[in-house]
Amino acid sequence: MVDHARARKMADRIKVVIAERLDRGIKDPRLGFVTITDVQVTGDLQHASVFYTVYGSDQERADTQAALKSATGMLRSEVGKNITARLTPSLEFILDAIPENAQHIEDLLRTARERDAEALKLAQGASYAGDENPYVTDDDEDEEADAAAAPVAASAPVAADETAASDASISEDDEAVSGNDDAK
Repeated sequence: MVDHARARKMADRIKVVIAERLDRGIKDPRLGFVTITDVQVTGDLQHASVFYTVYGSDQERADTQAALKSATGMLRSEVGKNITARLTPSLEFILDAIPENAQHIEDLLRTARERDAEALKLAQGASYAGDENPYVTDDDEDEEADAAAAPVAASAPVAADETAASDASISEDDEAVSGNDDAK
């Protein structure tokens, strides 16, 4: 069964042990300025991948990689002495590409900023292709509703029976009002 918390603790301990050992020095002139960035241990605690960066040129990176490969046995025995595990994990050193990735991201961000500045310059001198405000506002809506309703009301045919019925109801209302006035 895999215990991720134990693997993470072991990875942290291996990172510290290797970093301290490299700080004390390895007698290899090929070893450059190394920084241990991360360690990942498999779930069965049998293998550890050690990620590192090297400050310097490509030649210094290649030399450091060769120095770490030759010092793997010594570093593994140092790890074995300083961890409490039944088996000492095998070590694999992997060059971490963080600086190159960071530089690539910075280049992309710079390019995006330049394009945004160009777009802003173009937008400042631009004019609208159509109306300045193509969206209907409340004032425009009221005017359009009044204009649309007026022709419909004038052109609607009214039946003669409906007109007569409405006139009769108006006259009945008038009589009822006038009848109430007489009663007072």
